[in-house]
Amino acid sequence: MAKSDFGDLPRGNPCAQCGKPIAAPEWIEQGPRRISYLWRCRACGYQFEAVAFFDERDSDSEALAA
Repeated sequence: MAKSDFGDLPRGNPCAQCGKPIAAPEWIEQGPRRISYLWRCRACGYQFEAVAFFDERDSDSEALAA
């Protein structure tokens, strides 16, 4: 299911191919202790996924890796 709360949405991630900033992820999917983001660059069409993993002890903590 796509995440519906956009309060902490990452913004301005640079494209991994051309380096231009991407305003917001195209798709967000939340799972157990992780959130996946699909980024698509409108400038060059490149797509990539970033995943943030959270510590199981405290699901409200900062991401451990992306």
